[in-house]
Amino acid sequence: MTSIPTVTLNNGVEMPQLGFGVFQVPDDETTAAVTAALAAGYRSIDTAAIYANEEGTGRALAESGIPREELFITSKLWIEDLGYEPTFAAFEASLDKLGLEYLDLYLIHWPAPEFDKYADSWLALEKLHADGRVRAIGVSNFLPEHVQRLVDLGGTVPAVNQVELHPALQQRDVAVFNGAHGIATEAWSPLAQGAVLDDPAVVDIAARHGRTPAQVVLRWHLQQGRVVIPKSVTPSRIRENLDVFGFTLSAGELAAVDALERDGRTGPHPADFHG
Repeated sequence: MTSIPTVTLNNGVEMPQLGFGVFQVPDDETTAAVTAALAAGYRSIDTAAIYANEEGTGRALAESGIPREELFITSKLWIEDLGYEPTFAAFEASLDKLGLEYLDLYLIHWPAPEFDKYADSWLALEKLHADGRVRAIGVSNFLPEHVQRLVDLGGTVPAVNQVELHPALQQRDVAVFNGAHGIATEAWSPLAQGAVLDDPAVVDIAARHGRTPAQVVLRWHLQQGRVVIPKSVTPSRIRENLDVFGFTLSAGELAAVDALERDGRTGPHPADFHG
């Protein structure tokens, strides 16, 4: 079984650098997908309330027989539940569906700045963390100005900022800000839903290493210190995405992938998205 490196979060918690995402996986397919991921060697699973597959994820976790302390489970607070008191209820609902007593990481899914409630939810996340209900807290899809507002509260600095990030959208300003504040950058849609896998530079590097384009892009992420959570429901692809530790990209190859930036956002813009 592949040994997955970890990233040490700013509160000392160790998070696997490569995890398994279940975005857009129907609940009735999630149990099989997560079971395949756990069998392949993944130990970090990323879900969210809005994915409506926390129950399917929980079934796979319960049936796996893997000790809870060996798992790293992330879920996220949806926009409709922003606000101090609603956050607690949403968190308990996620725990109940997952069948867990605590989470390893809980994220505010989107800032939804128009509603101006994410700072209140952050205070609730701090309370959940202080009470030992979650080992680390963070955000998702936050721009630097959104994170700065939380930092300015003077309490807990987010441990993670999970954003859309791939060769076509590298979010360099976000990554630089995160790094300056000790916040781990986690990439969702790390393969741009396949949009960058046909790029000649990626195909050429893959051929040079005897690897797939997807493996090259995941390796590019890992060598730059990011956490990644590729998604697949195909067992062979699930295993392939984990087999990215037996080769290394050169500085020139990393630069070739860096050059693919084209502001190629596939999801909503955090400044404008309100659910």
